[in-house]
Amino acid sequence: MRSICATTPVGGAHGVVTRTSMHARLSNVTARMDATDARLVLALSEDPRSTVLALAQRLGLARNTVQARLARLESAGVLDPFERRVRPEALGYRLGAYITVQVVQRSLDDVADSLAGIPEVLEVVGLSGVTDLLVQVVAVDADDLWRITEQVLTIPGVQRTDTNLALRRFVDHRTTPLLERAAGTGRTED
Repeated sequence: MRSICATTPVGGAHGVVTRTSMHARLSNVTARMDATDARLVLALSEDPRSTVLALAQRLGLARNTVQARLARLESAGVLDPFERRVRPEALGYRLGAYITVQVVQRSLDDVADSLAGIPEVLEVVGLSGVTDLLVQVVAVDADDLWRITEQVLTIPGVQRTDTNLALRRFVDHRTTPLLERAAGTGRTED
């Protein structure tokens, strides 16, 4: 099964440079983290501005070991780009939505490329089942969301869409519990 990930630039409504879609597996990670890697990423997550030397001292590792591990994790795709830490709300995009898209047979790549050209599209994931794509979008307001959904509907190959507003985030995107488990410091349930 294939998935499509469309990343957009960090910038306002007038945008900067848009990147094209990346047709890839759901994960492009080429390395598996061990307990030391997990401890390193947890420490970096707690203090993102830590220097390599500070991380080495905190974890009881050699500075070169920390530097090499960070370089390996970055090149292996384990660490997401910094832009994922920027909240769209801070850029004026207060409304979030998920659009499910049904695509005409054999049009998936063209539709994904077109979606990647829409700056408000944050992510596109290929799904199994009746719906082909799950598109995460942001908008300034309801009128802006209308404009974006109309833009999606005009893409050649799009058969049908269904838009669902994101009303509240109950669990933020997280990996800390998984990192804690991998590091051997995870909390156990009673």
